[in-house]
Amino acid sequence: MATSLPIAIIYGIYLGVLTGIIPSLVAGTLGFLFKYITNVTLPGFGVVVLAVALAGINGGLLALADPTILDSANAPTIMTGLLVVMMMSLYAHAKGDQLGASVPRRISLRKLGEQTLSTDLVDVVAGRNEIRIHVVGEIEDIEGYPPLPDDLRAKLRDTDWRFPADLQVSELESRLAERLRTEFDLGDVTVSIDERGRATVAAAPPFSGLSRRVESGRRAVSVDGLVPTGLARGDVVTAITDGAQVRGQIVSARSSEASAETQPEPSTESKGEAGEPEVTPPPSRAPTTSGGEGQATIAVSRTDAGPLLRTDSAKLVVESQGTRHEYEVLSLLRRSGKRFRRLTVRAGGALDGISIGLAKPRENYDVAVLVVRTASGWQFAPPGTTTLAAGDELFVVGTSAALDRFGEVVA
Repeated sequence: MATSLPIAIIYGIYLGVLTGIIPSLVAGTLGFLFKYITNVTLPGFGVVVLAVALAGINGGLLALADPTILDSANAPTIMTGLLVVMMMSLYAHAKGDQLGASVPRRISLRKLGEQTLSTDLVDVVAGRNEIRIHVVGEIEDIEGYPPLPDDLRAKLRDTDWRFPADLQVSELESRLAERLRTEFDLGDVTVSIDERGRATVAAAPPFSGLSRRVESGRRAVSVDGLVPTGLARGDVVTAITDGAQVRGQIVSARSSEASAETQPEPSTESKGEAGEPEVTPPPSRAPTTSGGEGQATIAVSRTDAGPLLRTDSAKLVVESQGTRHEYEVLSLLRRSGKRFRRLTVRAGGALDGISIGLAKPRENYDVAVLVVRTASGWQFAPPGTTTLAAGDELFVVGTSAALDRFGEVVA
């Protein structure tokens, strides 16, 4: 009894799927390996011939011209099975070739173990992708160190930090630990960050206060006198006494009429849409004195400490530290419509492993790479032979639009 054509086609599809699984796996594997190793796509015709031959249908594609197959009662079933095997093998080959092109060719066990944060945490700030890291839980003490003061523990817990979004978790942990150690003058700190950007911190209090701000070979001496308004840490002053004039750098200062820092202006309140007051935070200002009688602690050389110790009061004269040329450069760039930006090369990105000469940032992106910072140090005015790697920091100049385009390529 002859089988109807629709039933024969269904049988053919079933036969093709059943016999095409192994040939498809072979075709996909060959496509992946050939693309990954040689970076050349394996011809699809050869893959089809091999897949059909593996399916065991009378020597592969030659079955299409075999009269015994074409004239038999099962010809529609066999032909349909052949077509299914061909399509499955071609699809598997295309996917294997695509996978071979996308898999990085430089894979190490260390990179395989690294992880990045969830993409849901990425915020776009000024054209850059950034991750916000916030401290959760209690700030733990480090064994062997004194406990943290409560106020310092609260500051660490209530502070958020932003970093480039392309950094690995291990790099984020080391950067956050360094910033905490620097900005809060901590004796030691350890940081652990999970995939949701939540940091667990253990810290040790500062080993010392004033002595860490005084350079080696210098002494800190406190003198009473008329303190100028706006005096801040780091200012260079000349202390004039009855018998000497001593030049030094301000370590700390305070006015008797007010605290060492200028008091912030009262916050202004405005009515929101719901009628509740909205508090506008005061502008951020550097700690400065409010002027008048007060006391200043000055870091001076060992020989200059004597005259200050022997005097009851001194007159403080603030010296000019000259013009900050780096700020002048930034001002000139802004006036000419240029901007300055720091970018980090992303692992596996378009510039990872590419030299500056091959990337041609001036010709292709209309930006200039002024400095490259690598793990080995700084390189100013890098030549075209400089090869970039993941984690390198580029300091580039260009228009805002050009920097945005270049930033998409780099980071």
